[in-house]
Amino acid sequence: MLYLLDIIGTMAFAISGVLTAFHKKLDPFGVFIIAFVTAVGGGTLRDVLIGRTPVGWMQDLNYVYAIIIGFVLALIFRKKLDKLRKSLLLFDTIGLGVFTLIGLEKGIAIDLHPIICIALGTMTACFGGVIRDILCNEIPVIFRREIYATICIIGGIVFFALEYFEVSNDLIYLITSLVIISIRLFAVKFKWYLPTIGKNVIS
Repeated sequence: MLYLLDIIGTMAFAISGVLTAFHKKLDPFGVFIIAFVTAVGGGTLRDVLIGRTPVGWMQDLNYVYAIIIGFVLALIFRKKLDKLRKSLLLFDTIGLGVFTLIGLEKGIAIDLHPIICIALGTMTACFGGVIRDILCNEIPVIFRREIYATICIIGGIVFFALEYFEVSNDLIYLITSLVIISIRLFAVKFKWYLPTIGKNVIS
């Protein structure tokens, strides 16, 4: 189940990258590169940090195929996506929930402390988007007022709380991903933001 979620998350983030690149009016190669780094950027950084090399997508071409399929689907149906911003939000949010789980599990698999596992989950979910935004000349979402990385941290806490009470793995995955996705959607709908540090505070 976790592997299937990983493939789905990879495709979702690839589509998210394609939709972002559309706004920047990049050529097809540029769009594909943005899709690729969005999908595997966070996981690649995670694998390098934990010493898992070659990194995951280099050992399993199903990830590459998922990116290509997501890229092609986004190209085919781009004219039917009337509200690209909402579509981008949906795919980005799905990827956020799934990739947080993947990062948590990778940390658990090598017996890392729960805090480090949560950091890996957050990194896996967010840093592909960071690379995407930097390449598209935007301030990454994670560094703006939007509640983004914080949601991954909350999801990680929920994950370990459910594990402490010995809930079944499938239910842990379901509840954790739903918590992350729900909070993200509610945060956008009701405009929940973290406070910013003003210039007067910095000075």
